[in-house]
Amino acid sequence: MCAATKPPFASKSAGRDEEIVENRTLRDYYIILRERLWVALPLALLVAISIGYYQSRTTPLYRSSATLQIEKPEKVVTSQEVVDTGINSDIDLNTYLQVIASAKMRTRVQESLTPKEREILQRPYLKDLPPGAAPPTGLDLGSMSVQSVRSTFLVSISVSHRDPDAAALLANRYIEQFIESLLENVSGGHDYAVKFLRDRATQLQEEARVAEQKLQDYMRAKNLVSLDNSTNIAQARLSSVNSALQNARLERITVEEQFGLVERYRLENRNLLEITSIAGYGSVPDLSRQLETLRRDQSLLAERYLERHPKMINVGNAIAVASRQLDDAIALAVADLKTSLERARSNEKTLELEYAAQEKEQLRLRDLSIEYRSLENQAQVAKNNYSQILDRLTQATTCKYLEKIPVRPLDMAQPANKPYTPDLSRIARTAIGVGLLVFFGVAIGLSFMDDRIKSAWDIEHFIGVNLLGIIPDLSALPDTEKHNILLANRNSSGVEPFLGVYSSVKIHSKLDFPKSILVTSTIPGEGKTLVSSNLAGSFSRHGKSVLLIDCDLRRPMMHRHFDRSNENGLITWFENGAHLDGDLIRNAHLGITSIGENLSLLTSGGRSKTPTQLLENPVFGQLLDKLKKHYDLIIVDSPPLGAVTDSLLIAERVDEVIYVCRFNRAFRKHIRLYIKALRSGKNELLGIVLNGLTPRRIEYYSNYRYYRSYKKYYATQD
Repeated sequence: MCAATKPPFASKSAGRDEEIVENRTLRDYYIILRERLWVALPLALLVAISIGYYQSRTTPLYRSSATLQIEKPEKVVTSQEVVDTGINSDIDLNTYLQVIASAKMRTRVQESLTPKEREILQRPYLKDLPPGAAPPTGLDLGSMSVQSVRSTFLVSISVSHRDPDAAALLANRYIEQFIESLLENVSGGHDYAVKFLRDRATQLQEEARVAEQKLQDYMRAKNLVSLDNSTNIAQARLSSVNSALQNARLERITVEEQFGLVERYRLENRNLLEITSIAGYGSVPDLSRQLETLRRDQSLLAERYLERHPKMINVGNAIAVASRQLDDAIALAVADLKTSLERARSNEKTLELEYAAQEKEQLRLRDLSIEYRSLENQAQVAKNNYSQILDRLTQATTCKYLEKIPVRPLDMAQPANKPYTPDLSRIARTAIGVGLLVFFGVAIGLSFMDDRIKSAWDIEHFIGVNLLGIIPDLSALPDTEKHNILLANRNSSGVEPFLGVYSSVKIHSKLDFPKSILVTSTIPGEGKTLVSSNLAGSFSRHGKSVLLIDCDLRRPMMHRHFDRSNENGLITWFENGAHLDGDLIRNAHLGITSIGENLSLLTSGGRSKTPTQLLENPVFGQLLDKLKKHYDLIIVDSPPLGAVTDSLLIAERVDEVIYVCRFNRAFRKHIRLYIKALRSGKNELLGIVLNGLTPRRIEYYSNYRYYRSYKKYYATQD
């Protein structure tokens, strides 16, 4: 069985030479990563940076830990009336842990906090409040965790909070309240003195809270920050307004004097230009000098000319104009002076009102000071009373039963220097790890999801067709050289791959010469014209008489690559009657021309939007049969199958078919569909030519490991 009819996947019973297994090495995976670097890397960076950004934006939390030491009692308790608080088993220890973590203990801690300590707990939230917003009413006791240190009688209490001082305060307070609860259990909770002190402490705490609330309400009602601060602010404002008022009065007096002087000059019909402020205002100085100059010129002209002389008349007119302008400027100066006077008086009146208001505020604060001081003293006395009774309660409940409690604080909690979350090092490790997973997952995943033709494995296993050869990427060569590499006999890296295709065609072909071969592809731009022209050159180079036909009647390109005219050809021959008589080689309408030794070209003869009229006509097949009598091999270049159906019509007229695929361009499922359509005809599918691979990609995708060695070897022959 030939390779063309081999099943897509070889059975295990087949010989080792028939099995094609794609075994990927570490180097193969390295090339997969490199091929998809610009897809996987940006996505991995985006995911890693996003994770790092969102985790680093979490609220900073501080953690403080305090340690309790639980002593195992050595005394044997024989009386049932004695309360034994010692640790006798793991059950007792776990009970202590559950008591510390209970909601009741959390409530005790919250109730034990003083107003100052409550401010510490609310401090981080007050910083985040917008201006004018009300402070939060609840308390954040953070997150508490308690656990026993393994193989010891130590208990660790950890508290996480947004404020480091609050975390340390709460951890220590849990220890204090736990010990206090043990003391209450030991005493039975019926001691009259302790009960009285506790009730009294609660009462005084409420009194202190009410007194403080009264003070705060009074300050809020009277719009006071504090009495001292408000008094200082009012005094500063009064002093500032007083200074501004004195300056305004001086300014008003100065302007009044100037305006009064102007009024006196007007009453006495004196020249206002004698006043400095008028003489120096705006354009008055310039107009005065201009008028003086004109009058001086008039005096000089009067000595030579009479009054009705034109020059005398012109000077007189100029003097009249300048006089009017000067009068207007003086009037404007007087009006501006009057406006300044009104502004100064208005400013003085405004400052007088402001001064009176500040004096009134100063008197109001003085009147408020008596009541404010009274409320402040009441609040302070209530706080002191509560603190004293609280100290006595602590001494009473601690000193009496302290020796009966087997729990001792070992290490008190201290405020943390830095937050434990967000942990930048852990976030960086997480982001890098996720980024690497995304990078490798995307790159390798895309390699399995990509359905485009890339390797010999895709062609021979998935599609089930022979791989005739691999053509390297020839984009570095000029377009005028790529299509006649074999004709020009250049020592190029593209020669040997085409000769390899030539050898594969001879091996897989079952027909003798003469015969015809169709070269087609899936989509445009896969290099079928390149393969057609150089395959024709390969056969002609080996002594076969070859005719190259451009059957891409919709978009012919062959004549351009060989610098030939496209006036005559298949379309011209068909339009002029499609005569098969006579010598077709010299038929003027066909216009067959020689483009090399043993190689001729039959062009399309123009373009056609409906080429199926020619391709479906029996005369086209008859033409090919006639031409095979003159040539050993006819190679037909056709349009891509994925664009039009012309190639399927041509395939019915030829003997064999070669399919061209460009690396990473067409999809495997489409190629398999078109291959199936070609196989349904009578012609023989020789195989697929894989085109457009770089030397490095040839090594990876085709497993042709010799290619680089071949290139190095032949490169030294120049």
